[in-house]
Amino acid sequence: MANLKPLSTLKPGETGVVDHLETSDEASLKLMELGICPGEALCLLRQAPFGGPIEIELMGYRLCIRESEADQIFMQSKNAHGNSD
Repeated sequence: MANLKPLSTLKPGETGVVDHLETSDEASLKLMELGICPGEALCLLRQAPFGGPIEIELMGYRLCIRESEADQIFMQSKNAHGNSD
């Protein structure tokens, strides 16, 4: 199995694929309605300091989410060739 890590630990410019969400059913539904679903690729664009929001890009649009939400989104990181580690 791939090495999984929370979305909040990606560095700006790093991409990954959503593996699973560890949230309540209600929060998972909200995130999935926004396009954050298992198998979806996304890129972390930037992260505000001191626990502020995280800006990500997926499916051709940008989205800001709370760091606490990003802590519950587990990713398979991608290497420079676009393959999962």
